Amino acid sequence: MEVKGQRWWRKPAPVQSSQYLPSLWLELQRAFQQSTLQCLFRFRKIAGGYTVSKWVVVPADKDGPYVPTEPNVVQGMLKLAGVTSADMVYDLGCGDGRVVIMAAKDFGAHGVGMDINPALIQQARANARACNIEDLVSFEEGDLFDANLHNATVVTLYLLPHVNLRLRPKLWSDLRPGARVVSHTFSMGDWDPEKEDAVDGATIYLWTIPEKY
Repeated sequence: MEVKGQRWWRKPAPVQSSQYLPSLWLELQRAFQQSTLQCLFRFRKIAGGYTVSKWVVVPADKDGPYVPTEPNVVQGMLKLAGVTSADMVYDLGCGDGRVVIMAAKDFGAHGVGMDINPALIQQARANARACNIEDLVSFEEGDLFDANLHNATVVTLYLLPHVNLRLRPKLWSDLRPGARVVSHTFSMGDWDPEKEDAVDGATIYLWTIPEKY
């Protein structure tokens, strides 16, 4: 189904048997790799197989679709990174701004969000105004690979696996030693995480930039 510029939520019919899961997962992986994904399925295991608990149809952006991170997972990411009021948190692919907004509201940090979608940037700015934290956060429209990360002490990610791998050299070169990187769901290939945690079924990973890479 082709959907342009919209996000749709609907409850699909359940997948009654796990025998269908491998082929569907292969299709999703292929879509991830081609950056053409328009449907994201979340599976919940049930007796005798799996059911699809959420079906999100989204436009296929340049570096993958926008899928919001649940608030409890956002909080878990910020806690895993040890965010404090001394930090500058950059969220790459920030969507509606929820990560840097929570970093400012709940942890007192400054933050910058970047997203290629202008509508999401407008929404993020509106959300920051509503929370009265415009002095702590800002949002920039642009390609995350062009982001200036030199002032960041924490970088948060919810990107597809191949995007994480493309971004990894930039993180190593731009971030100062001691800066932390947190990723929701997807890892960084052979760069082993320093810590990992699970929040509401989601895995989150933490890395710290070493003295030299």
